[in-house]
Amino acid sequence: MIELPSIDEAEGCIQCQMGSKLVLFVTGHCHWMCDYCPLSENRREIDFMYANERRIDIGDWATVLEEGRAMNATGTGITGGDPMMAAERSMEACRMLKKEFGEDHHIHLYTSIPFKPEVAQELADSGLDEIRFHLLNLEYERYVPTMQACRDAGLYVGIELPCEPDQEERLHELIEEMRNGPALFLNLNELEITVGNFDNMEVRGFNLSSEITAGAEGSGELARALHAKVTPDYGFMLKYCTASYKDSGQLRRRFLRRGEHTISPHEQLTEDGTIIFGAVWCTDEEAEDWMTEIQEQTGIPGQFIFHDSSMGRLEIPLILAEGIADEVDAPVAMIEIHPTHERLEVGVVWLNDVRPQ
Repeated sequence: MIELPSIDEAEGCIQCQMGSKLVLFVTGHCHWMCDYCPLSENRREIDFMYANERRIDIGDWATVLEEGRAMNATGTGITGGDPMMAAERSMEACRMLKKEFGEDHHIHLYTSIPFKPEVAQELADSGLDEIRFHLLNLEYERYVPTMQACRDAGLYVGIELPCEPDQEERLHELIEEMRNGPALFLNLNELEITVGNFDNMEVRGFNLSSEITAGAEGSGELARALHAKVTPDYGFMLKYCTASYKDSGQLRRRFLRRGEHTISPHEQLTEDGTIIFGAVWCTDEEAEDWMTEIQEQTGIPGQFIFHDSSMGRLEIPLILAEGIADEVDAPVAMIEIHPTHERLEVGVVWLNDVRPQ
């Protein structure tokens, strides 16, 4: 069951559920090498940046801002690795984002580091609004001075953890320790079994809870039991986020949002957040004549035809591709892509029997 958003939860969570937050990966560096880390090998312990799915050169803030504009982002989540391993870069990101999008652009950051309390004010001054601490080894007391300093600096402070099924006793202890402390929320994420952590999760004896989710068996049940235990007198709210909701909910909404702001005239946005269009294969030499002929024969405006020379094809509305598929001696297909900067192709359905050479 998906928990509905509520007025008292963290603004970062509300905007993530809307799919309106830019995801800014500032570094792959992290001290800790947690065995449940879901990062893939091409991001782990490598110092580079991503804005959503788009790889960014370090310091290329113009491209970061371009990606934010492409999805009309209302906020940004700064993640990694551990963003505090690149603290100056993370604070520069806050300053650049606030300058471009305004003070209402909400920025939250994740870290596992109980940094010096005096750094909290620097983070707040840079424009950070919200900070989420990952408690290493589920230790709590060592983070309290840092969390309190962040509260004193005006940051909205919380704790975010994977809900590990074999840590039931410790998690019950943790929510008692958190009573009326500096953390205003505890987010429990369903423990995910991914390509990046599969071997470690197998060693710990975790299995998938079902064939349609990456969640570990027992994680959701424990999170719900903890959620039921926390009442308003604890002084913080507890939220549980499932693995499937992160994929089918948050990611889908972010794709829909970016698709709505970047879609071309010949493309259609699907309910799943992908983009579909028709394609006719041709050589670069043929392209101009074919575009002219298609316009003359169908009356379609030139804005609805795009020549993708890198793929050797014309992109056209799907309904037009379906109409001409049996009339032309060239490959015609329906193409499905993700609305990311790279336009990752996720599906091809051939509409006639001709294939590209």
